[in-house]
Amino acid sequence: MNLNDTDFELFAVPATFAQDRAALDARWKELQREAHPDRFAAQGPAAQRIAMQWSVRINEAYQRLKNPIKRATYLCELHGAGIQAHTNTAMPPEFLMQQMAWREELDDAADAAALDSLRAEVEAGRARALSTLDWLIDEKGDYPEAARQVRALMFIERFAEDIEAKADQWGQ
Repeated sequence: MNLNDTDFELFAVPATFAQDRAALDARWKELQREAHPDRFAAQGPAAQRIAMQWSVRINEAYQRLKNPIKRATYLCELHGAGIQAHTNTAMPPEFLMQQMAWREELDDAADAAALDSLRAEVEAGRARALSTLDWLIDEKGDYPEAARQVRALMFIERFAEDIEAKADQWGQ
């Protein structure tokens, strides 16, 4: 293992969007056992510091690999297609229209049933976006388009949080 390995190399998994979560979880536990600083106590403080660096590196990689948005972002960046979420907010007009319609639905939601309906619609949109990402990355290898899809998925995720915030206000 090398600290400069990609997350995929570190976890010994293919550099693909589709990942087996159970395999990632098992590998994370295995790597943490190998790098735990307590295993290096007899070797002194320097060895423990290095083990701590490895433990941090393993945790960071795990957080990226287990989260679909972070994993897609990482894959895009590895292939030269940065997400640029803070500087590039351009979206296709139909996506923006959908966002506006959802926003209006959220503003107009007067009861739990309306909120549940919107939540289901947004979850379906999220599932479609994830499926599209899988296709763009693993099948097509179109990282610039995948980067645009990641930005769209980020919008969807933030909107889903807005739905949950409104539900929390209503005590649901």
